[in-house]
Amino acid sequence: MTQRARKFTGAILLILLIAVYALLALAVAVVLQIRQANGFVEFVYYIVAGLLWVLPAGLLIKWMAKPDVPKADR
Repeated sequence: MTQRARKFTGAILLILLIAVYALLALAVAVVLQIRQANGFVEFVYYIVAGLLWVLPAGLLIKWMAKPDVPKADR
């Protein structure tokens, strides 16, 4: 797969990742009843949930940025 194709595929996957992750974070908050917890617990949950998506996105971006394999090595 060329870098151009990886970037196109990765961009679509990033959009899907963020959408699915947001829905999952919301579902977890509802199941754990975060709104009924005190303000500090709610604050910490939303900070952690708001930053946790960066880990899989970073791996995806690293894959997208991988250079093409030269044709002689294929």
